[in-house]
Amino acid sequence: MRTSRRAVLRGMAGLGGAALLGPLAARADGVTARIEAVEAFPVVYPVIGRFKFFEGPDGKPGGRPSVLVKIVAEGGAVGWGQSVPIPKWSYETLETVTSTIRRHLAPVLIGRDAFDVDGLHEAMNHAIAPSFSTGQPMAKAGVDLAVFDLTGRILGKTAAERWGRQGRDRRSITLSWTLNPKTLDDVEGLIAEGRERGYRHFNIKVAPDPEFDVALCKMVKRLVPDGFLWADANGGYDEATALAVAPRLADAGAVVLEQPLPPNRLRGYGKLVRQKALPILMDEGIVSSVELEEFIAMGLLDGVAMKPARCGGLTEARRQVEMVLDRGLMFLGSGLTDPDLSLAASLLLYGAYDLRRPAALNGEQFLGASLLKRPFQVEDGELNVPDGPGLGVEIDEARIPELLVKDA
Repeated sequence: MRTSRRAVLRGMAGLGGAALLGPLAARADGVTARIEAVEAFPVVYPVIGRFKFFEGPDGKPGGRPSVLVKIVAEGGAVGWGQSVPIPKWSYETLETVTSTIRRHLAPVLIGRDAFDVDGLHEAMNHAIAPSFSTGQPMAKAGVDLAVFDLTGRILGKTAAERWGRQGRDRRSITLSWTLNPKTLDDVEGLIAEGRERGYRHFNIKVAPDPEFDVALCKMVKRLVPDGFLWADANGGYDEATALAVAPRLADAGAVVLEQPLPPNRLRGYGKLVRQKALPILMDEGIVSSVELEEFIAMGLLDGVAMKPARCGGLTEARRQVEMVLDRGLMFLGSGLTDPDLSLAASLLLYGAYDLRRPAALNGEQFLGASLLKRPFQVEDGELNVPDGPGLGVEIDEARIPELLVKDA
């Protein structure tokens, strides 16, 4: 076992490795549930406003692809999950997630015990092997969430009860409004829109133009001086630009810089962390706790922008959050414009682990539909953490045909 050098420097005696965190997917004593069916439903949610990751080739708004996962156990118990591919953000698509679940994951899951979560992930990782990290983690996340929902409903327990973590007494998550304007002239109107819905904090999409980014940061800080402002480059800078712009973004009011470089530019991350202009968070480059352990030991990050959808679901996301907290590093709550079930999972994770900073969960900002019986409602810039068993929300199956993609 290795001791993290960064943890020592921070006065934390944390030891490396996901195994040290214990079996987070522990089986329920004496409870079993054999999986009888796994179904995948490809859907597309309508998008409101402009978000660059959902623009089509012509620059016009597209939709938000998603795949609902339904798992049925013996006796008729049902769990629902959701995968949220974004081809412009990662390599998984609506079509690949759908075919992977139907043709590769479902066959190895049927007949297995839903409470053997570690065994289920082992089977999925054997069916879809890794490359650098977990293979097709977004597809696997949908299955993981459905299993969590199924087993939670069978047990009649909430996520907080199952994890033994109640979080704060105040069971809501403060949100951050995402700004990705085409021009600076758009900024005031976008901020006003967010404020009308009760948002007090704003995160900005930056890169590749550092001059635009610094001007954007200054404008947002001037208009919202007390807000938590973080900049997310989505890997869009090269090393020299990132090193030059990080101090300028800090001077302009940004408090963190997320994913400044492509995930494979590891030496550049080391330089940015040593520069100490801003805390450097990784996002796209963290899929499993294996590489997270290595990157922490190498001093390549100050924290992680967590996304259960990115890393294969709640099972792995919990390992990563505990690893980051054990080292005294920062974790921010982020998302992939998550709708419905995927959003519920993020809220459960961030609520249980007492997220103190605003979360960039922008599904309620950009999506124009919901498949829940009781859709989420933003109140004063916050979302309540679901408090029912499983994922704590209910899918309205009768509405799925409205968004269903029939030829996927």
